[in-house]
Amino acid sequence: MTEQEVRQPIPIPVLDTAQPRLDEVRLARIALTWLAEPGTRSVHRLASRVGPVEALHRLILGDVPDTKLRAAVRARLAAGDPREIAERAVEHTERLGARVVIPEDDEWPSRVKDLVRLSLAGADRRVDQETAPPLCIWVRGSWPLGEALDRSVAVVGSRAATPYGSHVATEIGYGLADRGWTVVSGGAYGIDAAAHRGALNAGGPTVAVLACGVDRPYPVGNTALFDRIADTGLLVSEWMPGADPLRHRFLIRNRVIAAATVGTVLVEAAARSGATQTTHRALALHRPTMVVPGPVTSAMSIGAHEVLREHPQARLVSGVAHILEEVGRIGADLAPVAQGPQRPRDRLDDEAALILESVPRRGVLGADSLAARAGVDVRTTLRKLSLLEGLGLLIRRDGGYALPPANLTRRGAGSTVGGDER
Repeated sequence: MTEQEVRQPIPIPVLDTAQPRLDEVRLARIALTWLAEPGTRSVHRLASRVGPVEALHRLILGDVPDTKLRAAVRARLAAGDPREIAERAVEHTERLGARVVIPEDDEWPSRVKDLVRLSLAGADRRVDQETAPPLCIWVRGSWPLGEALDRSVAVVGSRAATPYGSHVATEIGYGLADRGWTVVSGGAYGIDAAAHRGALNAGGPTVAVLACGVDRPYPVGNTALFDRIADTGLLVSEWMPGADPLRHRFLIRNRVIAAATVGTVLVEAAARSGATQTTHRALALHRPTMVVPGPVTSAMSIGAHEVLREHPQARLVSGVAHILEEVGRIGADLAPVAQGPQRPRDRLDDEAALILESVPRRGVLGADSLAARAGVDVRTTLRKLSLLEGLGLLIRRDGGYALPPANLTRRGAGSTVGGDER
């Protein structure tokens, strides 16, 4: 050994204490979503406490106290290595031109974090208990996810929509998009599709939250609609590409629709409808929850009306103006008060109205007689008669006053004597 080699310091091993790389975290979150259905609270808590990479390691080892979760993970592990499946899912996602968004990304939608406090009264089913925030979200479309959902309203309702419901949902979707709001729905037949199409027709963004992979258009009949949404808006899902639209996944998906949006509008819903489940989640999250009323004779409005009856905090809305008043800026998006068309007689004071009411439907009456019938002094009567004549409500004829032919026609058979109904 040379003198120079003797002087060379002996290398000291350094422990790797660096945080996991973002791609490792992404793969871990995908693997966790595959091992346990989205919304599983124990998995979300574990990932939040020790990080997704360590949480995945513990689940694979069975090092978790939840016996049901251990059994579910053990069964899923029989189908393959979750890390390899996650890697294949990433490759598949890239081939689709889609991406996986995780909470560590800038475009993550911040509102979904509120799902940690979602608690549904009387929840006895797993889909009503396991309502944790998503671990990751697949996205197909160019809009940044968080930006698209920042000003968004969910429009949901029955698949078996009536023409009335489809018309209303289309109008709402169009009106919201035309005012710069993103329309969010589930991509189903009926109300969902009508709301999406309304937004697309307005040239605005719309987001379809799916209960299957973003490469699995469901229902198939809406394939063309999904392609349009992907071109100008977003298709999103918590399930990796290729995932089937299983029945329970629609209810799991509904919590994201309720949490990611500013408010939820229910257009039509039967007595038992998945759409009402979305409104119940929105109510539990204290989001603005709105219901469009329908005909009391329609089976497709029973569920909507029950939401209004059972939940006083749900607001009845009849159009976009009412919706914007609920979700828009305080004091800046007030809906105008509903009013009928202005008529000349609306400008009359009490005395002028009394004199007009005293004019017979047929024939002519002088000023003195009208003053007596109306109980108004003659001087005031003369002033009001000039006003009424100027408004075209009376004409001067044969030394007295009479109703013009057009006014007489409007007063019709339903009128009271000397005036029309009010």
